[in-house]
Amino acid sequence: MTDNNNNNINSKKENPNSKKGNNKKKTEIKKMPKVYDLEERTYQFALDVRLFIKKIPKTIANIEDGKQVVRSSGSVGANYIEANEKVGEKDLKFRLKIARKEAKETIYWLRLITNSNENIDKEENKRLINEAFELRKILSAILNKLK
Repeated sequence: MTDNNNNNINSKKENPNSKKGNNKKKTEIKKMPKVYDLEERTYQFALDVRLFIKKIPKTIANIEDGKQVVRSSGSVGANYIEANEKVGEKDLKFRLKIARKEAKETIYWLRLITNSNENIDKEENKRLINEAFELRKILSAILNKLK
């Protein structure tokens, strides 16, 4: 039931021209690569981090840094999901703050990995860092609206 509500809300945000009856635009908008469902977006982020970590060289430092970034990237989504199942306003804010903190921590670990390795996909790492920044901004915006 939540998914249907999210899809209805998201399709309104994604398609401001929906009242014009232009079916072609509706189809194009649904195929947009950006995910507007934040639960799905945080899941995809954690999955992308895991796939990236699988490709880096298996040095002692990379193994430890990889463990940390896997934990923090997964924690962003896990805490966001927990926030959605809030017990109260205080719990919602607490979980969102943790998710935001974990996004910031993920940026730290990804930066460390990229700056301590020569032969990694730096473009993929940069994309992941940018996504973590965007998620952090989104979580901050949600928190600001709750104040």
